[in-house]
Amino acid sequence: MSPTPIIGVQATAATGYVHNAGQVPAATGGTGFGAALAGALDNVQALSSDAKTLAVQAVTGNLDDIHNATIAAARAQVTLELVAAVRNKGVDAFNEIMRMQA
Repeated sequence: MSPTPIIGVQATAATGYVHNAGQVPAATGGTGFGAALAGALDNVQALSSDAKTLAVQAVTGNLDDIHNATIAAARAQVTLELVAAVRNKGVDAFNEIMRMQA
Protein backbone atom coordinates (compact mmCIF):
# COMPACT_ATOMS: atom_id res chain seq x y z
CA MET A 1 0.00 0.00 0.00
CA SER A 2 1.48 3.34 -1.09
CA PRO A 3 1.20 6.41 1.18
CA THR A 4 -1.20 9.12 0.05
CA PRO A 5 0.55 12.46 -0.62
CA ILE A 6 -0.54 15.49 1.37
CA ILE A 7 -1.87 18.22 -0.91
CA GLY A 8 0.37 21.31 -0.96
CA VAL A 9 3.35 19.64 0.76
CA GLN A 10 6.18 18.20 -1.28
CA ALA A 11 9.39 16.52 -0.18
CA THR A 12 12.63 17.03 -2.06
CA ALA A 13 14.24 13.63 -2.63
CA ALA A 14 17.83 14.86 -2.72
CA THR A 15 17.79 16.94 0.46
CA GLY A 16 14.92 15.47 2.44
CA TYR A 17 13.55 18.91 3.22
CA VAL A 18 9.80 19.36 3.28
CA HIS A 19 8.32 22.63 2.14
CA ASN A 20 4.86 23.95 1.47
CA ALA A 21 4.60 24.31 -2.29
CA GLY A 22 1.67 26.71 -2.21
CA GLN A 23 2.84 29.25 0.33
CA VAL A 24 5.95 31.35 0.70
CA PRO A 25 6.39 33.24 3.97
CA ALA A 26 6.08 36.98 3.49
CA ALA A 27 9.08 39.10 4.37
CA THR A 28 8.26 41.46 7.21
CA GLY A 29 11.43 43.51 7.04
CA GLY A 30 11.92 43.02 10.78
CA THR A 31 8.84 45.05 11.69
CA GLY A 32 6.59 42.17 12.78
CA PHE A 33 7.36 42.35 16.50
CA GLY A 34 7.36 46.13 16.56
CA ALA A 35 4.04 46.32 14.73
CA ALA A 36 2.50 43.75 17.06
CA LEU A 37 3.73 45.61 20.13
CA ALA A 38 2.49 48.95 18.75
CA GLY A 39 -0.92 47.40 18.08
CA ALA A 40 -1.03 46.01 21.60
CA LEU A 41 -0.16 49.43 23.02
CA ASP A 42 -2.94 51.01 20.98
CA ASN A 43 -5.32 48.40 22.37
CA VAL A 44 -4.15 49.11 25.93
CA GLN A 45 -4.68 52.82 25.39
CA ALA A 46 -8.22 52.26 24.07
CA LEU A 47 -9.09 49.94 26.98
CA SER A 48 -7.66 52.42 29.47
CA SER A 49 -9.65 55.25 27.94
CA ASP A 50 -12.86 53.21 28.15
CA ALA A 51 -12.11 52.30 31.77
CA LYS A 52 -11.49 55.95 32.67
CA THR A 53 -14.72 57.03 30.97
CA LEU A 54 -16.72 54.41 32.85
CA ALA A 55 -14.98 55.33 36.13
CA VAL A 56 -15.95 58.98 35.68
CA GLN A 57 -19.52 57.93 34.92
CA ALA A 58 -19.54 55.77 38.07
CA VAL A 59 -18.26 58.61 40.26
CA THR A 60 -20.74 61.14 38.89
CA GLY A 61 -23.64 58.70 39.24
CA ASN A 62 -24.37 58.42 35.51
CA LEU A 63 -23.51 54.70 35.32
CA ASP A 64 -26.34 52.21 35.77
CA ASP A 65 -24.20 49.09 36.14
CA ILE A 66 -20.99 49.38 38.18
CA HIS A 67 -19.92 45.95 36.95
CA ASN A 68 -19.11 47.41 33.53
CA ALA A 69 -16.65 49.87 35.07
CA THR A 70 -15.04 47.15 37.19
CA ILE A 71 -14.68 44.78 34.24
CA ALA A 72 -13.25 47.52 32.00
CA ALA A 73 -10.69 48.51 34.65
CA ALA A 74 -9.62 44.89 35.19
CA ARG A 75 -9.38 44.27 31.44
CA ALA A 76 -7.19 47.36 30.98
CA GLN A 77 -4.95 46.36 33.89
CA VAL A 78 -4.48 42.76 32.72
CA THR A 79 -3.79 43.85 29.15
CA LEU A 80 -1.21 46.40 30.31
CA GLU A 81 0.50 43.77 32.46
CA LEU A 82 0.59 41.37 29.50
CA VAL A 83 2.11 43.96 27.16
CA ALA A 84 4.69 44.89 29.80
CA ALA A 85 5.61 41.21 30.31
CA VAL A 86 6.03 40.67 26.56
CA ARG A 87 8.17 43.80 26.30
CA ASN A 88 10.32 42.67 29.24
CA LYS A 89 10.82 39.23 27.68
CA GLY A 90 11.79 40.88 24.40
CA VAL A 91 14.35 43.08 26.15
CA ASP A 92 15.70 40.06 28.06
CA ALA A 93 16.02 38.10 24.82
CA PHE A 94 17.82 40.99 23.16
CA ASN A 95 20.23 41.31 26.08
CA GLU A 96 20.89 37.56 26.01
CA ILE A 97 21.63 37.69 22.28
CA MET A 98 24.02 40.61 22.82
CA ARG A 99 25.89 38.59 25.48
CA MET A 100 26.47 35.65 23.14
CA GLN A 101 30.03 35.14 22.02
CA ALA A 102 30.73 34.71 18.35
